Amino acid sequence: MRRGGIVAKTGLHFVNLFGLRINLSPSWFLVAALVVWSLSQRYFPDALPGLGRWDYVWIGVLAMLGLFGSLVLHELAHALVARQNGVTVGGITLFLFGGVAELKSEPGTPGAEFRIAAVGPAMSLALALGMAAAAALARRAGLAAPVPALLDYLSLANLVLALFNLLPAFPLDGGRILRAGLWRLRGNPGEATRISGAISQAIAWGLILLGFLSLFAGGSVDALWLILIGFFLATVAASTVRQIEMRVALDGRMVSQFMTRNVITADPRETLREMADRVMLGRAASFVPVVERGRLMGFVDIRLLRGIDREHWDDTHVDDIFVACTEENTVPPDMPSGALLERILAGGPRKYLVARGSRLEGVVTLSDLLHFLGMAETLRSGVPAHCR
Repeated sequence: MRRGGIVAKTGLHFVNLFGLRINLSPSWFLVAALVVWSLSQRYFPDALPGLGRWDYVWIGVLAMLGLFGSLVLHELAHALVARQNGVTVGGITLFLFGGVAELKSEPGTPGAEFRIAAVGPAMSLALALGMAAAAALARRAGLAAPVPALLDYLSLANLVLALFNLLPAFPLDGGRILRAGLWRLRGNPGEATRISGAISQAIAWGLILLGFLSLFAGGSVDALWLILIGFFLATVAASTVRQIEMRVALDGRMVSQFMTRNVITADPRETLREMADRVMLGRAASFVPVVERGRLMGFVDIRLLRGIDREHWDDTHVDDIFVACTEENTVPPDMPSGALLERILAGGPRKYLVARGSRLEGVVTLSDLLHFLGMAETLRSGVPAHCR
């Protein structure tokens, strides 16, 4: 499973592979325990009758670890091919429903989109065939029965992983492959995204309906999984489509196109009272760059001011409280706006100084980006914003 989107940096850092962080979401540990329990209680007792209870548990643990490795290889294939096609990858996270390669930008062509999406199922299919061949060799070599049984399970699991991911629904790889095909046919990534999103929603709600019908007909707990997966796909598909549309709208646009120029600045020698009266109250500015003799020093904002008692405003200067410029709060004007939005949604500040060297160029905020995205959506739909 691959999701190219804006992903918060969550999860336990497990290991680095090829310069990529492999993270484990807390939900993965729940899934790992459930997999071990299910395999040791049902699958392996049926496949290998006559073993002891703890034998089944240890075989289940090995199977879970093999599944873990298969998921990592699936996502690693996505990440490495994405790199080859000029897409930055933040890392890989394993979570409740599989894994995600955290792509920091959208592929530039439908061909790149197809290659990045298709390599995951191809890897899983290759693993399925390899495990099946290894199981056959293990039987021919007369190895103990648990060895081919374990390899049979991993072959089946990878085959299911490949086929499931080929469903044409976001965030599955099949949804990305569908989008790549529509993009190639229509020549418009935005339109391809919207059509793919509609198909994704139809498939998700189809799974939910199928699950409920199965449940009402006396189906097993598997029906609940269909419902849960359907709701997951419906929710994440909408989020993925929205993220792609934002990236398409911001593609090729730099921070300089959204920033506010000629902003009012504060002098570090001013008292807080003078600065508050002149700038924050006088110009209704809550985020104020601090500049001294043309050199950008940092900023003050309403949060900092609220932390100082009013009775001390007359004897406290801006120089005493301002936040200095850092890479975390300052961006260059030629930074891609999509990268800035990604930083904000990943937990970064909502307001940034824009500077070239030590010279202030302007200020850019999340509101600036969202205003543009709202206008782009209004123009795309052709419906006035106040009527929607």
